[in-house]
Amino acid sequence: MNRPMTGPDPWRSPVIVAQIPDTGLHRQLEASPAERRAMADLAGLRDILSAHADFDVEPKSGGRIQVTGRVRARVGQTCVVTLDPIESEIDEEVDLTFAPEAETRRLEDLIEEGRDDEEPAEVADPPEAIVNGLIDLGRIATDALFLAIDPYPRKPGVVFKAEVTAPGPEDHPFAALKALQDNKKKGK
Repeated sequence: MNRPMTGPDPWRSPVIVAQIPDTGLHRQLEASPAERRAMADLAGLRDILSAHADFDVEPKSGGRIQVTGRVRARVGQTCVVTLDPIESEIDEEVDLTFAPEAETRRLEDLIEEGRDDEEPAEVADPPEAIVNGLIDLGRIATDALFLAIDPYPRKPGVVFKAEVTAPGPEDHPFAALKALQDNKKKGK
């Protein structure tokens, strides 16, 4: 997953990888009002009215961790056509694999070496890195929410209609030159 955020994470819920049981674990998260306000400010939204995440965290072979689940939210935006306030529902599925940092660096190097500048190959996304023995479920939820936000929200049923006017005879690029030429002819 490409990281859309930089700086401090507004919604944190770290999981210590060493403490994940062999059977995995299930986490339900709900962002507090302060976390929602910070996320809204970061995303440039009018408001985040609710934000919930439901994750299953399962250990896999080779020190990998699989995180699956859903992120649901209700966000306040502004219609790009009418500029009226609107609310949008987010329901985003999450399915990520995490691996120890050394393995992710090695995989990134292999992908980089295997690239052919003339013909780029389709490459599966490498796993995310487990940083300092932690996986932050709040960060995963925030990233999924941000990536699911419609950048051009519209009120239901609203359609942008461009105003089209036929150009007059005086509205062409050379009208000013023609006027100068006509003035010059009149001056003779």
